[in-house]
Amino acid sequence: MLDANKMFSLQGKTALVTGSSRGLGQALALGLANAGAKVVCSSSRMGGCDDTVQKITEMGGEAIQIAADLNDSESVSALAQSALEWQGSIDVLINNGGTIARYPAVDFPEDEWLKVININLNNAFLLSRLIGKKMIEQGSGKIVNIASMLSYSGGITVPAYTASKHGIAGVTKALANEWAANNIQVNAIAPGYFRTDNTQALQDNPERNRDIQNRIPAGQWGEPEQLVGAAVFLSSAASDYVNGHILAVDGGWLAR
Repeated sequence: MLDANKMFSLQGKTALVTGSSRGLGQALALGLANAGAKVVCSSSRMGGCDDTVQKITEMGGEAIQIAADLNDSESVSALAQSALEWQGSIDVLINNGGTIARYPAVDFPEDEWLKVININLNNAFLLSRLIGKKMIEQGSGKIVNIASMLSYSGGITVPAYTASKHGIAGVTKALANEWAANNIQVNAIAPGYFRTDNTQALQDNPERNRDIQNRIPAGQWGEPEQLVGAAVFLSSAASDYVNGHILAVDGGWLAR
């Protein structure tokens, strides 16, 4: 039987975290590094992850950054290749990179719809497929997709984001079904309402901010660091028999 320290350790593992320049992605990258992983940090522009890489280095970890446009399939393919070349394998993939657009449905621009679906769903699947193929060859791996409370509900003025997050929950289950026999666990985390750039418009809206906090039994927004425990769990040996699960980290929002 593994002891608790070994079960949650990521020593000797290499992780790729997309969208890790700030917010939830940065917190996840730092958390995995603190658990012992070498981390490939990805953002849309070179230099975007300077702060994240520096923080990991200062804590005694190892990290590199790779720029990739998650709206472009060729860039995503290049990201997968470069990430795999660094240490020879990727043991943990965190599909965190994403975008959101807010418009009433009747006015939602088609180009914005396509961009949100492409970044949040299409190319998250592409990256999972490319990295997953190598995980199958090595006989192990962990993929953690970042879902949302909008994987469960419809939201307001965010139809593309809602569609993409419903989709990522479904892809999580589909990949888990196909790859479980190869010792690959594919799960997702559905964050509740966290203080990030993506939710700034909600935080700044007094009525929506009040409604959200009143709905959360914990009575407050989540902080990015509060997502780390779930990510380390789903990235480590502690979750070897957890597959196709969407783990809500929401302060009790769904239970209300």
